[in-house]
Amino acid sequence: MRNNSGVGSQLSAKPYLIDITLLREGIKNEAEYPFSIPALRDLTTLTFHPDVTYFIGENGTGKSTLMEAIASAMGFNPEGGTKNSLFSTRNTHSSLADFIKPVRSYKAARDGFFLRAESFYNLASYIDDVEYTGSYGGKSLHGQSHGESFMALLTQKFRGNGLYLLDEPEAALSPSRQLSALAVMHKLVKNDSQFIIATHSPILMAYPNARIYLFSETGIREVVYEDTDHYRVAKDFLNHREQMLQVLFDDEE
Repeated sequence: MRNNSGVGSQLSAKPYLIDITLLREGIKNEAEYPFSIPALRDLTTLTFHPDVTYFIGENGTGKSTLMEAIASAMGFNPEGGTKNSLFSTRNTHSSLADFIKPVRSYKAARDGFFLRAESFYNLASYIDDVEYTGSYGGKSLHGQSHGESFMALLTQKFRGNGLYLLDEPEAALSPSRQLSALAVMHKLVKNDSQFIIATHSPILMAYPNARIYLFSETGIREVVYEDTDHYRVAKDFLNHREQMLQVLFDDEE
């Protein structure tokens, strides 16, 4: 594994999740889902940054599928929450977790959470049902806006010394709150936390020295921030908004 500790890393147990290996020898039919996903076809081992790792790519490239499998392999509820979030509304997760071998640090994280935007409503309902809102600021997550509830999660529930898996957290956050989320993430990283995040947001993926994995039809490869479509498209649009809109509208006509 590369020694690329980046911002906030000191002598510690991080990364709590060092890498994962896909146990291909146990797969009976690689032509079936989820093993047929192009990004997973040639996957062997994926190594994580001690601080922040991003999964990026178009919808349908396997980011969330792999994130869900990693969460399950690490003992989290596949619908989200902590390792003690014992609820299930619908069993739709794939069998990929059964073929994922995680390599952990010598020291386990003291905190952890799996956030998936698409099932956050179900998690909020579970928290209300078990009357466990105290760890989320003392207020029902349903009684807050989507953005407020996510920030409550980030600032109240995440305690540090943790492994945090976030699947498309930008779904809940305005641009200004994405910046706030980056600041909170940095404090948690300095407090010996590790993040793995699937995102489309050029703001959220801007964390310094993070590892960025691009999922595509040709597999998974590491890229630098400035080479991502997310950065380039956002930058071009903001710098040349009128010209780009004109081209888009002319194409439509």
